[in-house]
Amino acid sequence: MANLSQLIARAQSLCEQRGVRLTAQRERVYEIIVQSKRAISAYDLLDVLRETEPQAKPPTVYRALDFLLSQGFVHKVESTNSFIACCLPGHEQHCSQLLVCDTCGTVEECHVDTLSAALEIAAHQAGFAVNHHVIETHGICHACQVATQKM
Repeated sequence: MANLSQLIARAQSLCEQRGVRLTAQRERVYEIIVQSKRAISAYDLLDVLRETEPQAKPPTVYRALDFLLSQGFVHKVESTNSFIACCLPGHEQHCSQLLVCDTCGTVEECHVDTLSAALEIAAHQAGFAVNHHVIETHGICHACQVATQKM
């Protein structure tokens, strides 16, 4: 994944192109998500945000998340109601394909363009207009598999 400064710069550039504002609070919430080692819930985000903005309330976080989701800067991990940074913000026709470790909770984003294309074709054949898709695959990450083998 790109580093924090690259992702923030990309988000700022995309916002300028789209005519929307990446406010200081939205940027701060985005930074927290990017820096998180695993998917982070809205309330965990709020706890971190309150370290620098004690007056922050849940609507502050939810409004920022709505914006970041609508711009494609973050993905919602539906099964855990948490959020991760998108590793390819601004990628056209981006489909969220997430690998979720059921042991440690890490979430990795992956990209299989043929999978996205196959879903688009199947949806089109069914007369269905896709707005976005999130595909979650649950299992055990490599680190947890190695840790289990050592026991």
